[in-house]
Amino acid sequence: MKERLKINGIWLAIMVVIFAILAITYSTGLMSPVVETTLVMIGINIILAAGLNLVIGISGQFSLGHAGFMAIGAYTTAIMTIKMPSIVGFLIGLVLGCILSGIVALLVGIPTLRLSGDYLAIATLGVSEIIRSLIMNMDQITNGPAGLFGIPPFVTWSMVYLFVCITLILITNYIHSAAGRATLSVRENLIAAESMGVNVTKYKVVAFVIGAMTAAVAGGMYSSYVQTIVPGNFDFMKSIDILIIVVFGGVGSMTGTVVAAVLLGMLNMYLQDFGAIRMIIYAFALVIIMIFKPSGLLGTKEFSVKKLLSKGGKQHV
Repeated sequence: MKERLKINGIWLAIMVVIFAILAITYSTGLMSPVVETTLVMIGINIILAAGLNLVIGISGQFSLGHAGFMAIGAYTTAIMTIKMPSIVGFLIGLVLGCILSGIVALLVGIPTLRLSGDYLAIATLGVSEIIRSLIMNMDQITNGPAGLFGIPPFVTWSMVYLFVCITLILITNYIHSAAGRATLSVRENLIAAESMGVNVTKYKVVAFVIGAMTAAVAGGMYSSYVQTIVPGNFDFMKSIDILIIVVFGGVGSMTGTVVAAVLLGMLNMYLQDFGAIRMIIYAFALVIIMIFKPSGLLGTKEFSVKKLLSKGGKQHV
């Protein structure tokens, strides 16, 4: 327990240093609006991909419904913020979106997570499309296909950074907890885990609900930052975008997820000047990297403060 607190403290110190560097860059004018927007989008993608990696990489369940839970968070936060245009209204919307998304994930997860592989992927994709169809047909609440406009902006790069840190610390601590180790055992060998008394369905559902709630947080921040959302923002391709970050970084590696989100976000920013061929270059770059590194940039490796401390201790001795 003490060791875990020490590691969390070191991570917190690293995050504070990175925040200080970004704050200095922002206050001195070195951070242009384009870079600021890129940073915010990278942060939102990290929150999304970290939650999805918990579902796919840690619990071993292949889900394609992440965009649906992001939509729940985005619309709940947007509606609440429009009705109550204050930071309190925004935070209430964020919490409500998180709770609603968690409840939907729980109701959906209990029957669908008994499936596996392609069947589960199709089921979660279906759930995502049902959520999007409901949003499109609830005209009185969501304004239907026209979407919501003029959403009050309360999200800044520093707020996104704070939520990225909270998400990563919570998910990393969950993975290293007893429940996290049980979830990992489900991924490694479902039958062996079940024979050892691990409640397989329970840990699958827990990971799925946590992933859905983090997606809702990301959706809420997205709606407040861009100030305009339509159901098309949360279609099948959005789930694929998040999946690409997870696979590109390494399935099961949170460090890989962060690295992939940053690299792909920067790649997107620099490709803005290439106009219509931007997506071709982007896709080509992904194909080349995946050919030479099929397990992702980091595979299942993690940047570990604990290992660094143990190496430092050995050298000292």
